[in-house]
Amino acid sequence: MKRVKTTMSFTAATAKARAGAARGLGLAMEHLLTESRKQVPLEEGTLERSGAAITDADALRGAVSYDTKYAVRQHEELDWRHDEGRKAKYLEDPLNQEGATMLALVAAQTRRALR
Repeated sequence: MKRVKTTMSFTAATAKARAGAARGLGLAMEHLLTESRKQVPLEEGTLERSGAAITDADALRGAVSYDTKYAVRQHEELDWRHDEGRKAKYLEDPLNQEGATMLALVAAQTRRALR
């Protein structure tokens, strides 16, 4: 049996991996916000400007939200008419379409942190 000597403790590696994952999560949330802003219904731009990406590094949780009184209704009403390229499900669809990219962002930052 061969033994491998490491210079990084498991605890230090875990801390570095979590820090990298937190950075990646922030990038992933910003990516989702950017992609969803391309689809958000646009009349005056208020809904688009209300978009925000947040992360909780300690819990490794992130969210993208839109904060107007009509944001949820605009998202859910499939029969409402919108300008070309703008639509309902402006947050859900980009999340489903960009999920692999978002995971790749987290993974890349985690790997980078462990170098």
